[in-house]
Amino acid sequence: MRFGIIRERKEPPDRRVVLSPEACQKILATYKTAEICVEPSPIRTFSDSEYNSKGITVASKMEECDVLLGVKEVPIDALIPGKRYFFFSHTIKKQSYNRKLLRAILEKRIELYDHEVITDSKGIRLVAFGRYAGIVGAYNGFRALGLKQDLFELPKAESLKDLEALIVALRKVQLPNIKILLTGKGRVGNGAKEILDGMHLKKVNVEAFLHQNFQEPVYCQIDTSEYNKRKDAKRGNKQDFFKNPQDYSSNFFRFAKVTDFYIAGHFYGQGAPYLFTREDAKNPEFKIKVVADISCDVDGPVASTIRASTIADPIYGYDPITENEMDYKAPNAIAVMAVDNLPCELPRDSSNGFGNAFLKHVIPSFFNGDQDGILQRARMTQNGKLTERYRYLQDFVDGKS
Repeated sequence: MRFGIIRERKEPPDRRVVLSPEACQKILATYKTAEICVEPSPIRTFSDSEYNSKGITVASKMEECDVLLGVKEVPIDALIPGKRYFFFSHTIKKQSYNRKLLRAILEKRIELYDHEVITDSKGIRLVAFGRYAGIVGAYNGFRALGLKQDLFELPKAESLKDLEALIVALRKVQLPNIKILLTGKGRVGNGAKEILDGMHLKKVNVEAFLHQNFQEPVYCQIDTSEYNKRKDAKRGNKQDFFKNPQDYSSNFFRFAKVTDFYIAGHFYGQGAPYLFTREDAKNPEFKIKVVADISCDVDGPVASTIRASTIADPIYGYDPITENEMDYKAPNAIAVMAVDNLPCELPRDSSNGFGNAFLKHVIPSFFNGDQDGILQRARMTQNGKLTERYRYLQDFVDGKS
């Protein structure tokens, strides 16, 4: 089995990689029939020489590999027909901007495995960059807060070495007595929580957050049951919400009335209610002035996210009255940080974390006959057709949805 680590070609450049030099070494030491070839890259966070120094082959020979491993979408003209690819295709939600990519994958009879659907038998994701999205997103949110309110200036995350350096920088800032709200308790939400806890901020419960005033900055982390409620007033729970999202409405506005800085680290599922709408943001009681939307669902559950921002230009302003973009420093603007590739700002840390999970959960499946069904569940296309699990995408491919 020969694995190829492909060069990332999507713009803007992504420096992350699925397997670090150390992870490659572990694979070769564990599986005697495994081979690895790394395509040369001038941007990868681990240099070609770092792979070479670990005895890993670096060569432009991806056509000779059985399985090709990447991070972001592969440009259509770079796809090699008939190969097995792993990358984030961003198609499982019928994202219109990647319709042509999925069509090309089928036409070229490529076997696609999407990192986003690598799960265990219960549907729990096994490999993800979510933790690092949460970490960098929270940091960038504080940077936006400092710039918006002329409180402090933090360096860009991409200029700092690692997670520890981010926390060191944040501990130097002096925050006013603000209330910080964090939604989500998955990888992304808990990644953001690492930053809040690293700053030694006080965590408070929902009741205290909603009704008490504090003489120090505080934060509250909430999950679906706290910002959604059943429409029939019956008692709901997380499992019921995910199963029947159409039976719920948002209960978020009570938080919006007391929150200064909001970090969106939740997962938004199709059919779920929006957290706050554009009409909500117009309400005089709406208090939020800074939003770090790590989830970054454009024109979705967080109304102020009208577009994704970039690492180069991460902050924009949202005018709640006109619903248009404006200078984020304007008094009536909501400052929005909505970078959609946040882990790129900590490429070595995030690559190491992702690679360790891929090594643990995915690589064994190639050598044990896929006994746990990892590959089967993640395989989206085969022999020029969608697999049964992903046949719901056929109307999307056909342009009917």
